[in-house]
Amino acid sequence: MTALIGLKIVEIAERVAGEYASKLLADFGAEVIKIERPGGAPTRVMGPFVRGESTLFKYLHTNKKSVVLDLEQATDRAVLDRLLAKADALIDDHAPIWAEAHGLNREQVAARHAHLVHCAITPFGQEAPAEWQIARPLNVMNAGGWGYHTPSETPADKPPLKGAGRFMSDYEAGLEAALCVAASLWRKRQTGKGQFIDISEIAVQLSRADCVLGRILAGEADAGPERARYDMGGPGATFACKDGHVFLVMTTRAHWTGLCQLMGNPDWTTAFPADWLEFHCTADRVAEFRAGFTGWIVTQEKDAVAEAAQKLGVALVQVNTAADLPDNPQYRHRGYFQTLEGVAHPTVPYRMSASPVRLASPAPVLGADQEEVA
Repeated sequence: MTALIGLKIVEIAERVAGEYASKLLADFGAEVIKIERPGGAPTRVMGPFVRGESTLFKYLHTNKKSVVLDLEQATDRAVLDRLLAKADALIDDHAPIWAEAHGLNREQVAARHAHLVHCAITPFGQEAPAEWQIARPLNVMNAGGWGYHTPSETPADKPPLKGAGRFMSDYEAGLEAALCVAASLWRKRQTGKGQFIDISEIAVQLSRADCVLGRILAGEADAGPERARYDMGGPGATFACKDGHVFLVMTTRAHWTGLCQLMGNPDWTTAFPADWLEFHCTADRVAEFRAGFTGWIVTQEKDAVAEAAQKLGVALVQVNTAADLPDNPQYRHRGYFQTLEGVAHPTVPYRMSASPVRLASPAPVLGADQEEVA
């Protein structure tokens, strides 16, 4: 049995943040009814596409139902109210001004459905100025300090990269939202009362602050536009290899000793002191190392060299592409991908012994469950 079976969630979200939050709940067994506008949710037309279908939409909507309602119409808003009367939670990620115009802000929902757990995800929280609510993931990522994670290899005259994926801030906020909804549903079970959850995407980013950003916030380091904050003072970088790329982090004597052994102790390494990474890591030495290492690593295959490096205590990993991931031995061992209709779908990074995630149905076709409101 999955963990959340018997719970009903209504999702009116139209961005990745809210759709991911309800996906996590659906994959743990909650019944999630996705309300879609006529013509379908915006994510249905976001790429990449396979056989004419959005893979983003298919990923975000496993185990969900689809009901089409035009929330611009009072009659369809009344239909939504009937669904909410029987639901346990509502998940939204529209701007507060939209919610108010459609009778779906905090006060309006609470007045009609006091039993409901109502979660709203916005870029800067409910009380932010209206013009801030149009922020996109790129805005949130940089406003939250994560622009400092942009690799310093990027040319200084180029704008910051988004980081790991165009929707990273949405996924982080969606994870927090799912956690808060699950906790609130437990409270509802104990008290019979719902509550409102206000998720700020920018606050989620700040809550992930690491040592570099933390030192800046504490006043121990000056904020600035430099992109070398995560270099760790060593020669690590992304390097091309025989069949792709690898990423190397190297900061200690042990790293250097292991890497020399991995390379077969080539002659050029003798010019480097054993402790050069700790006490003599100059720009000239970094450049000399990268020149020598580049010539060797280009002859190596990424999986084999990464495995050999890690056995020697060297922090070198392959840079996997999306095509590599389904065959990754670790993912296969953990059953991370599950197959629906012959297509591998990613699940979640945790396993629960008594209530595991089960992908029971693929993303629904538009309006597939209209009988829910008949």
